[in-house]
Amino acid sequence: MRKFETLLLLSPELAADARETVLGTLTGVIERVEGNVLEVDNWGMRDLAYPVKKQMRGYYVRLEYSMPNSGVAELERIIRITDGIYKFVTVKLADEVEEVA
Repeated sequence: MRKFETLLLLSPELAADARETVLGTLTGVIERVEGNVLEVDNWGMRDLAYPVKKQMRGYYVRLEYSMPNSGVAELERIIRITDGIYKFVTVKLADEVEEVA
């Protein structure tokens, strides 16, 4: 299993419960492909350097997780079709992750 990080830019118009629903969906996808969510880091509302979909603010969330390579494509597919997610980037952090028993 490899360790990945995904940074999400969410719509500032999403309510708190809608953000939790989106994050719950994404963590569910990670667990469905036999991955583990290591950390969900809410960075909060931030000003953007340039407009994204005519918005100058956005809500940032960082997901850190371990999963097989094949699961990343499925996670990114779900991110692309989910309403309320403006942008995302996924980065591989480590080739191997020790499993905690």
